[in-house]
Amino acid sequence: MAAGYTPFEVVITAIIQKDGKYLITRRSPDKKRFPGMWTVPGGHLEPADFMGYPKDTEHYWYNVLEKALAREIEEEVGLQIENVRYVTSLATEHKDGAASIVISCLADYANGDVRLQEGETDQAEWVSLDEAKAYELIDGIYDELAMAEKLRTGERTAWQRH
Repeated sequence: MAAGYTPFEVVITAIIQKDGKYLITRRSPDKKRFPGMWTVPGGHLEPADFMGYPKDTEHYWYNVLEKALAREIEEEVGLQIENVRYVTSLATEHKDGAASIVISCLADYANGDVRLQEGETDQAEWVSLDEAKAYELIDGIYDELAMAEKLRTGERTAWQRH
């Protein structure tokens, strides 16, 4: 490892779309990072998401991010998703010095009823892009929703403020 750098966590999130609306969730007020703010569901990639499972080739596991995202969405909001596609990525250094890489994806709702994971989120809403403006979203989430809206219509864009 290079001097001065520490390991970072990898987080993957899903902008879940259903009937032209997006699922946003409010983080529990007990969360260390961004308590009580609105975001999209997701979570940490863990070695258990692939280690211990048979490899897809002699050396590698494939679709690791997609499988981790499906697991996180099932755990956090009780939904199944499909048609996962990349939206953007970001990096941050938290106030506690920890670093995170976040991979943001767009996914289609496949099945299930919203069921919130206790301790993670305390509210959920299906909102249009315009309706999302009324919520106290974590910085950057609205911009990601706007990118997802364009991606749904076939337009690929780089991240920018909306």
